[in-house]
Amino acid sequence: MQIREKDLSASALLKLAREAVSAGVAAGTAGVLVNDRLDVAIAAGARGVHLGGSSFAAGEVTRWRGVGRAPADFLVGVSCHSVEDVRVAEKDGASYVFFGPVFDTPSKRSFGLPQGLQRLREACRAVKIPVVAIGGVNEKNAAECMKAGAAGIAAIRMFQDALNVESLRTAISRIHAIALD
Repeated sequence: MQIREKDLSASALLKLAREAVSAGVAAGTAGVLVNDRLDVAIAAGARGVHLGGSSFAAGEVTRWRGVGRAPADFLVGVSCHSVEDVRVAEKDGASYVFFGPVFDTPSKRSFGLPQGLQRLREACRAVKIPVVAIGGVNEKNAAECMKAGAAGIAAIRMFQDALNVESLRTAISRIHAIALD
């Protein structure tokens, strides 16, 4: 789970993050990531932090693992918009990257033109860390992202537009089956 709240005060975000971490532990999930706020992620006991373009550099954040201020297995994710960004993130110690936008989407137009599947493929081949495809990913093109080498997808509208949980499960199963072909 990733907490992307940008409009909450630090104290409200910390409360939300602690509740999410607690709920995640109870449910046996892989953990909670907090966007941009290293302080909140550490204080809440989150699994890691995800860094956007205006966040600290990944190298600054990953140093916290080395000095004992964050757990050694604390995840640091980075949003990247070029193959070079992906390489730099890995060099700086990022655990994974989000790469995109792969396809056109209104929420990512400020980050430039869509990168496309070929650049996604190049990004995936350029590094050893997981690359997650983001930006315009939907039920129809998600499997192509996986075939290009993406370790996973990040999609907001696909999940928001799902008619119900069962239709979402069916779509995810279909994407998984296509990706494995």
